[in-house]
Amino acid sequence: MINQDPRVLPSQLGVRPAAQLSVGFLSQAFLWMFAGLFITAVTAWLVQSNPSLVEAAAGLYLPIIIGQFALVIVISAAISRLSATLALLLFFIYSATMGVTLSFIFLAYDFGSIVTAFVSASAMFGAAALYGAVTKRSLASMGGYLFMALIGIIVASFLNLLIFQSVTLDLGISILGVLVFVGLTAWNVQKISHGDYAVATGSMEKGAVIAALMLYLDFINIFLFLLRIFGGGRR
Repeated sequence: MINQDPRVLPSQLGVRPAAQLSVGFLSQAFLWMFAGLFITAVTAWLVQSNPSLVEAAAGLYLPIIIGQFALVIVISAAISRLSATLALLLFFIYSATMGVTLSFIFLAYDFGSIVTAFVSASAMFGAAALYGAVTKRSLASMGGYLFMALIGIIVASFLNLLIFQSVTLDLGISILGVLVFVGLTAWNVQKISHGDYAVATGSMEKGAVIAALMLYLDFINIFLFLLRIFGGGRR
């Protein structure tokens, strides 16, 4: 998705940079990822706690969703042509719009379900990230299978929403979604630690931004799928 550079990536060669450089790749990516999550949380709290903001955002819900897809595409496809500062700004804008989206989702669930999903997502994400960072086993081959499974999840979700409307199928999709994004987390972390994103973008700074976006999406999706699983707490 991100590799627009014809050069072979380090993970494809089985090459890993020096430990200090690998830690640098990871720390910068996680720094921006956590900054994005903080912006999302603050935005969601501000919108949810202000009825006038909820009403205003409700009228812009569809444009916001479309804008989110557009931002991800722009950051992913044009990262090599964007400055690192502009790419980071777009990522933060995306994080803020996700906060608006999540504010509506949070209104549908009680606090206990949200906390349970968040704690569980944090534990799963952390375990997968740690595995991806320390394992000596190459996870490069996992990517293709995980993306195929992700496409299957998207198709099944649309079919269930429009045709089947099955609670059991929704639960199965959610469980599979958690597994897929946990796998993607480990895969992405290994790619980051090997310097793949830095090589693909031609810049450590740009690589950190796109890596942060990938990790952010992994965590958010794990959280949302777990929230659907723990949806017995719906209001």
